[in-house]
Amino acid sequence: MSEAATHPVTAPVARPDLLASLDPLLREWLPRQRWFAGKGRPVTGFTLVAATELLPPGSTTGLFHLLVRAHQPLTPAPGALAHPGDCYQLLIGVREALPPRLAPALIGHLDEGPLAGRTAYEALYDPRSADVLLEALRTQARIGDLRFERDRRQDIREDLVPRVVTAEQSNSSIVYGDTFILKLLRRIVPGVNPDLELPLVLAREGCPRVPAPTAWVLADLADETYVLGVMQPFVQGAADGWELALRELAKGEDFSAEARALGRATAEVHTALARALPTVTVGPPQLQLIVDGMTERLEAAAQAVPALRPYAPGLRSAFQALSDLAGEGHTWTAQRIHGDLHLGQCLRSASGEWTLIDFEGEPSKPLAERRMPQPAVRDIAGMLRSFDYAAHSAESRAAGWADACRAAYCSGYAEVTGRDPRTDPVLLRAYETDKAIYEVLYEARHRPDWLPVPMAAVRRLAADDGSP
Repeated sequence: MSEAATHPVTAPVARPDLLASLDPLLREWLPRQRWFAGKGRPVTGFTLVAATELLPPGSTTGLFHLLVRAHQPLTPAPGALAHPGDCYQLLIGVREALPPRLAPALIGHLDEGPLAGRTAYEALYDPRSADVLLEALRTQARIGDLRFERDRRQDIREDLVPRVVTAEQSNSSIVYGDTFILKLLRRIVPGVNPDLELPLVLAREGCPRVPAPTAWVLADLADETYVLGVMQPFVQGAADGWELALRELAKGEDFSAEARALGRATAEVHTALARALPTVTVGPPQLQLIVDGMTERLEAAAQAVPALRPYAPGLRSAFQALSDLAGEGHTWTAQRIHGDLHLGQCLRSASGEWTLIDFEGEPSKPLAERRMPQPAVRDIAGMLRSFDYAAHSAESRAAGWADACRAAYCSGYAEVTGRDPRTDPVLLRAYETDKAIYEVLYEARHRPDWLPVPMAAVRRLAADDGSP
């Protein structure tokens, strides 16, 4: 591509029989991916939502961008009716032979269709494919239904060497020359995605705690826009908050100073979002809906996880206490928040500054729900649970480590906002309880060995009376 690609260009659309030839390979490969949401249920078929050739399948390499909807039964039971499920973004490379360096990216060998005899693979592992994406972003290309946009105030060089991020995550990322990181969303829904929306808002507000988006990828399909990816500056030398906490804990080092600084960073982000976007008052009717949702999630989790059932009455009391306050006329303020805040969503730079990333929210929740204003304490509860996770998952548990971090984090938050979350113990307990219940259900389904971690919190929260 060249700078002329800033104008719309016509791209060959992938042949309709391509998906049919990929189908048997994808049924095996897709459920094994970390970001696949429908684990435990077989894939019964696919529907092609959109397809674009980014590189024609010549003598060496082809590159296809696909949006496919995976059909799965509602339950794993044999004979259950299939329904159109989640839509996934795929980048499929095609070669006559796969070099050894791309062996981990293998999807399979195509036996029929237009590319019979060739090999399909996960293209993000191929530097040439990553270069195609970078050039499209750099030049603001229009390729078929795909639209690549960028902030012209940020320079994007052509010679940045790509490398795929191999850590487990719910999306996929490529780092370019330790200068930028491109996150490609895997599960795609139409509409305004907060992972692009909120960083753009915070950039306009001049908030330094979130990297300003450099470029992004959109798809225009059937009068709806889909956000496919966001590229932001890469925080060089940064430490992942979760890994940093575990290292300090293993060494027996105090983490409260870092927790306090992280509390201040969280408060700066919340303050900027409340300044830039509308806030709403949560009165008794709205709060009752929140309480009802929390109670329903508790009942569902208790049905699925028998270990939770003895604690259900105590946990339910946390929600009832909040409902009682609403009945007395108490109100709260709701605003846009991060939505899925924990230590793994935070980076500490080499200079000691904290940065918040990944504003997508909980991918399992509908997009409209993720974009709703919520009490800021929901983010705070998520971070408090994260400190607890770190303390309980470390091989050498430090007595009081989590409590010290939780207290320091709340103090740091209060230094910026003037409001200590601990002065609203009923609301904080309700949100922390809701988060712990979610964790119990998640661990029971996906990581049973980790179930004792949230269960320890469940026992504490069930016995808590909500006092400061």
